[in-house]
Amino acid sequence: MYPIVDLVEHQTIAAVQKVEELEQAINSDVNVIFLLVGSIFNVKELVGRVKTANKHVFLHMEFIEGIAADRSGVDYVAQYVQPTGIISTKSNLIRIAKDVGLMAIQRTFLIDRGAVLRAIKSAEQSQPDAIEVMPGIMPRIIREMTEMTPLPIIAGGLVGNHEEIADALKAGALAVSVGSSHLW
Repeated sequence: MYPIVDLVEHQTIAAVQKVEELEQAINSDVNVIFLLVGSIFNVKELVGRVKTANKHVFLHMEFIEGIAADRSGVDYVAQYVQPTGIISTKSNLIRIAKDVGLMAIQRTFLIDRGAVLRAIKSAEQSQPDAIEVMPGIMPRIIREMTEMTPLPIIAGGLVGNHEEIADALKAGALAVSVGSSHLW
């Protein structure tokens, strides 16, 4: 079984896109926060705030300013920032994160059937702890992907209401990441 399954207690994940929203995410019911904002100057403090609240935090490597989305960047994040894990669209970063003891979520954008197949193949090679599929408002595709891979699926992107969250969960998603604070 994948450790992330045990980690997710609340099936909504707060995808924090502005520093000003972090406190609301920390005070919400979610127990996992995707941090899509920050810089080399404040990311350790932001992660510390989340961890102090006994919540898990995943950094999106491509969105943290001043930290390269490369081996040195992942090493820096693992040693100095110490989040629960990372999110990345880059398979090589997923492998590096796993090598340095971080959990890793591979984010993929599903624009057509080929993208679905490439996402599965890429995940088979990089072995993330979960795959985040975007947009997350495609229950049929989420269901198909859960049948194609044993990896947990997290739906994210364009999710705007509780019905869409419920649809993704019914389709087999482990959780749904949402940027709208009223859904946390």
